[in-house]
Amino acid sequence: MAAMSEALLHDVIAAALKAGADAAEAVIAERRSLSVSVRLDALEEVEREEARDLGVRVFIGRQQASVSASDISADARAKLVERVVAMARLAPEDRYAGLAPEDRLAKGPFPDLELFDPTEPGADALEAEARTAEAAARAVDGVTNSDGGSAAWSASTWLYATSAGFLGRHQASGFSLSASAIAGEGSSMERGGEGRSQRWRADLPAADVIGAEAGRRAVSRLGARKIDSTTAPVIFENRLAASLLSPLIGAISGPSIARGTSFLKDRLGQAVFADNITLTEDPHRRRGLGSSPFDDEGVANRRHAIIDKGVLTTWLLNSASARQLGLETTGHASRGLAGPPGVSPTNLTLEPGERTLAGLMADAQAGLLVTSMFGPSLNGNTGDWSVGVSGFWFENGEIAYPVTEITVAGNLIDIYRRIVVGSDLELRGAANAPSLLIDALAIAGR
Repeated sequence: MAAMSEALLHDVIAAALKAGADAAEAVIAERRSLSVSVRLDALEEVEREEARDLGVRVFIGRQQASVSASDISADARAKLVERVVAMARLAPEDRYAGLAPEDRLAKGPFPDLELFDPTEPGADALEAEARTAEAAARAVDGVTNSDGGSAAWSASTWLYATSAGFLGRHQASGFSLSASAIAGEGSSMERGGEGRSQRWRADLPAADVIGAEAGRRAVSRLGARKIDSTTAPVIFENRLAASLLSPLIGAISGPSIARGTSFLKDRLGQAVFADNITLTEDPHRRRGLGSSPFDDEGVANRRHAIIDKGVLTTWLLNSASARQLGLETTGHASRGLAGPPGVSPTNLTLEPGERTLAGLMADAQAGLLVTSMFGPSLNGNTGDWSVGVSGFWFENGEIAYPVTEITVAGNLIDIYRRIVVGSDLELRGAANAPSLLIDALAIAGR
């Protein structure tokens, strides 16, 4: 199958060049997945997917166009190539468009990042895991209902080739397990959930552990109250603290810098965080949810310290944004099947500090512990930011009561400089951080 896919890509590229393209790239994405959900100990849904799609991008001078299709028969491929070349002839010129520089391409053999677990669970096995997770959640004292349990598996292959001679392939699997519980009755009901995803099935926590945590989180929310608007210390727990870094990534992406629409556009090489804070990314982390042996333009990628002892060290660039800025790509191209590449980091990790969550609460004495975030709002030019949250009010360094219907707000340039990093780093996804304390944020309540 792999040899057939490689031959198919080479045929598509050769056909595009013959049709008049100066350069071309093609990608085949294959995916298989199976998910099972249950609710109240009854099977609710089984969903299976199998897909094989082709994407093609061509260049005529500095004009470009891209298309994708799920029909990859010989006749469909011929029509696809004809259409994309015709589209490129009509496209406006983009002087920054083009394949990645050949001297920056990754060279094989590519590292084995252990991204693929050959285990393929059946629907019965996934259903059993989902039932176990939900049962553990419902068994928690105070849980009165359930939003269900779910388990899923996927396997995908990405094969990418260019007319410059690059050919790269990587394969990945995914396993996930989650549960959601409801505590309380009537108008005082609260929800809580827990879910985990891993590349390898054996790395998932046990289903009953996930379910019990979902139940515990639901029950802990009972009695949530509104609070008055104030200014106070705010701690973002480690499960969601990495969300605080999302605006940073957008602000240092090459397209944002090139457009001049970033609140950090003048901060390269300057201190953005305190000098004890380091933010790294490592695309070659074994079994990492964000790992890949090369970026989506075939460029060699590597570990970066994006923030090194507080200092912003790099923009995140693909080839087009690098050309626009007069720089070199940093290996951060990210793309789907159609359209030009965007920019994305891989396996972000905010390095831990020395204080536990309890220690951060003790330092702050009183304030807000955020355990849920929703509806963020950002002014990309100024860094003014707000987000809806819920969580717990703490006093004398101890949890006092749950709180809800709150918004916290501030300017991220100021917030980033005042972050205090906790020690409770846990690698849960493609972006991870320990709990984070900001000594004072505006809190809008009732």
